[in-house]
This record gives sequence, C-alpha cells and structure tokens, in this order.
Amino acid sequence: MAIKGKRMLVAGALALALISGDAFVGVNVAQAASQVVAVVNKQAITNGDVARRVAFLRLQRRSGNLNQIAKEEMVEEAIKRQEIARVGMSVSTAEVDAAYQRFASGNKLTPQQMDKILAQSGVGVEHFKSYIAVSMSWPRLVNARYGSKGKLSNQEFVTRLLEHKQKPVTTEYFLKQVIFVVPAAKKGIVGKRKAEAEASRAKFPGCDGAMGFAKNYLDVSIRNLGRVLEPELPPEWKPLIEKAKGGTTGTRVTDRGVEFLAICNQRQVSDDVAAEVVFRSEDLGKAKQDDNPNAKKYLEELRSKSQITFN
Repeated sequence: MAIKGKRMLVAGALALALISGDAFVGVNVAQAASQVVAVVNKQAITNGDVARRVAFLRLQRRSGNLNQIAKEEMVEEAIKRQEIARVGMSVSTAEVDAAYQRFASGNKLTPQQMDKILAQSGVGVEHFKSYIAVSMSWPRLVNARYGSKGKLSNQEFVTRLLEHKQKPVTTEYFLKQVIFVVPAAKKGIVGKRKAEAEASRAKFPGCDGAMGFAKNYLDVSIRNLGRVLEPELPPEWKPLIEKAKGGTTGTRVTDRGVEFLAICNQRQVSDDVAAEVVFRSEDLGKAKQDDNPNAKKYLEELRSKSQITFN
C-alpha cells in the first residue's frame, strides 16, 4: 500500500496462489529456538524472519536459492526501514491496514480469510504488513530526496512536446485539507471523530469560509495545499478526489486524525508546468521502482555505510 511495479507483480503472484490453493501448501516456519542469521546496524534478522520471507517467495512463484534470496531481501528491507524511520517518512498503520484490506477485497476475501491464508502458508500477517509498509514508504522517501532533480532539461522538454504534437491536458486542483485532530494518546476516539468529520462535510461552507467553519468544532485545523495537478495527487487521495461530491472528499483516517479535502476549484489546464508534470508522471509509470536508478543509488549508498554481518 513506485515500487508499484514490484507490488503489482507480488500482488498478482500472491493472488494466483490464493486462487489456485497453493497458499495452503504448507511452509512451516521453524518453531525451534530463534537464531540470528544476520545483523544490520545492530538490528538482528532471525531464521524465523528468513523462513517467513521464503514462504512469501514461494507464493510469488520465485525460483532459485530461495533461502539466500530471502536473506538478501531481509537485509535490504532492514536498511530501507531504518532510513525511513530516521527521516520520519513511514506510512501510518491506518494506511497499511487500508492497503491490506484492499488487497484482500481485490481477491474476494475478507481480511479474516486473508489472515488465515497467510498464517497457513507460513508468511504471517505481520510479515506481510511489514512488507507493505516498506513498499509504500520507500518510494516516497526516494521521490522526496530526488524529486527536484527529476526536472526535465529544456531540450528534453521540447523533445517531449514535439513527440506529443501538442501540450498534454491535465486537471488542476486547488485544495484545502480539513483535519479533525486525534491526539496519539486518544486513538480510542477515532470512530467518534470520523462520524463527526463525515457529518461536517454537508455543512462545509466552501474554501473561503473554511477558517470560520473550523471554529465551530473542537480541534479542527485547516491546511492550504494550494495548486495540485492530477499526476501529483498522492495515491491515497486520488480515488477520493475523483469520487468527490459537493466540493469535499470522503474521509480518511491518518496518523494525524480524520481528514478530508475541500476542492476549492478545478479546471483543465495545458501550460508548461502542467506538461512537465505529466511527462514526469509518464516516465515514472513506465519503469518499475526497482529499476529506478535513484532508488538503486540511494540503497547502494545506505548499504555502503551500514554495518552488516552474516552468521
């Protein structure tokens, strides 16, 4: 729930295994005493971690020395997770849970059925969710670091315009973010806040009156997001914006609380800035995140600075 290509391949392979019943061909994670097989910057990777990843690789129908592949993947995942934590760019638990539910639903399963399948296959829910969290967080981190360097040169821009014959058209949004804040110590009130946020949407007076609107509620903040072009929309918000009615989107639970977006204005645009955003989006869509040279460069840099030992 950008590494997107890999996630789609994984999802497809896992879905095939679920449908065919291969998920039930047992991969029993060793119940013996846990042994450390590698250490990454003082973080231990155990034989249990590797066994769960081997089970996951089998669901993906991977071939080769699965034990070695699994060990290497767990090392790289540990490096990525540590950097994500250092920079503070991890997706929220709510986002991971939502991605997990979407995956289950896409395979015509309830989350509970999905839990059972992952347990019986030897992968386990927590291992799969941990994989989802890194897969969602890492591309954001890579894009945050290298995004500004992805700007097309003048020559590249002109070449792309000539290829397209005309400037591409995209949708321009002006957005405000409405946040019904839920303090970390009061996560138990999320349900109540979600109902409150949903009910408030019908009373939203429009962007000009947003600040006055917020004063009618306890702990509600307004963020002006300004101009956002359609290819720049975060994937978690894009479907809600596309389905928006009455000028506001549906709500989402995030690590800040319960949020919705107000669409202040939208229109079709075809200017140089919009064209470049569309071109960059096309380029990102063509390549899998694993083939992204910036992602590889970043991981290699982190790995060179890491202390890694294998037992």
